[in-house]
Amino acid sequence: MADKKPILIDFPYSFETERLTIRGPLPGDGKELHTAVSESQAEIKPWLPWAVNVMSAEDYEARVRDGQLKFLAREDLWLMLMLKGTHTIIGNSGLHRIDWSVPKFEIGYWLRSGFVGQGFMTEAVKAITNFAFDQLGAKRVEIQCDSLNVRSAAVARRLNYTHEGTIRHDDRDHLTGDLRDTMLFSRIERIN
Repeated sequence: MADKKPILIDFPYSFETERLTIRGPLPGDGKELHTAVSESQAEIKPWLPWAVNVMSAEDYEARVRDGQLKFLAREDLWLMLMLKGTHTIIGNSGLHRIDWSVPKFEIGYWLRSGFVGQGFMTEAVKAITNFAFDQLGAKRVEIQCDSLNVRSAAVARRLNYTHEGTIRHDDRDHLTGDLRDTMLFSRIERIN
């Protein structure tokens, strides 16, 4: 796939796990996404700069529609995590910082507060990892997280991602301005 134009790569817009439907963004997702972020802001804002200020439902709707365009253009594969059989968004993930020449991807994720501690994120990241290898021809999938984000690192470790190292003082904390470290995890094969 490395020699194929990304726009010509066909793959499903959604897939399922035991408890989840994982799909690209669709018009109409903005209101539910706004609710999920609003409910979860206190837990996710230490790790995600965009969560410091919750946008309006209309702004989230615009973001969702822009996300759909980027997904279709194969520029960024934002993924909604939905309870299977419902329209309830329990979090977001996606394949970001795409380099189709390898191909390689970075998985980012956050979970709605009411669904934390139930294994949903591990289930989602496992499925997204396998989607990247099986459907997109990935040769490398990465997870990066703040070295203090214990829950995020635990997901990577639980799924046997290799901790390649910690990049020291590579960024400033968006809340305090203090220097922070980033942990880098990777997989070079699907999860069995």
